[in-house]
Amino acid sequence: MYLKSFEVVQNLLTFLIIPFLGIIVGIASIPGVWMFLEARAYLVDQANWLELVGTGISLGLACVVWGITLVLMSGLLGGLFRPRLEPGRYPLRSFVTIQWAWSMVFHRVAILFLPILVPSFVGTIYYRMAGAKIGAGCQINSPHLNDAGSVALGDGVVIGGNAIINAHLVEKGELVMAPVKIGDGALIGGNSTVQPGCTIGEGAVVANRAVLPKWTDIPAGEVWGGVPAKCIRLADGTKPE
Repeated sequence: MYLKSFEVVQNLLTFLIIPFLGIIVGIASIPGVWMFLEARAYLVDQANWLELVGTGISLGLACVVWGITLVLMSGLLGGLFRPRLEPGRYPLRSFVTIQWAWSMVFHRVAILFLPILVPSFVGTIYYRMAGAKIGAGCQINSPHLNDAGSVALGDGVVIGGNAIINAHLVEKGELVMAPVKIGDGALIGGNSTVQPGCTIGEGAVVANRAVLPKWTDIPAGEVWGGVPAKCIRLADGTKPE
């Protein structure tokens, strides 16, 4: 009976979220639409060629303004509605999971434009608004810092292109939540994957395309690579035995 009720609620929320997303996208478009209409009104009395060029440029700028507004709105809403879950395991068919999935919707909306905005201060602002703890001088070149509220980056951390950082996974019918902590000056290589519960020490390196298993601790200064990732160079520069 409980499972049936859960499926009904899940399907209902899935149906309702579609128009809700349309509203978010529509509201985010307001500044861009206003800018386009103002520019169009100014150019309508100009020469035809100038009107054509100006309309194209203003439309392009309006799209950019829309994208930035959409990303920042998604970050704000994602931060407000993100679940404050303690690390642990939660039944997959539960309202806790629905709450978590709801918060992830805002990240999915942001991804419509976020890949264009990383690395930039706009992308960093988005992640901070969504709940991530980000130190000074970080370079985040990925739109895939999932569960931002459970990710902490130290000073000078570099996240390579399309690296994936997850603070959640699903296994054995449960949603598992565990924070990811990355120390000062660490490097997460492009297209690598960091799973929940990982702690990466200061100055450590996760090589390109490496897959770091859940709850892995990388000591400061070490280099890890491979699938699954293992230590390939110690902090003193020597290879492990």
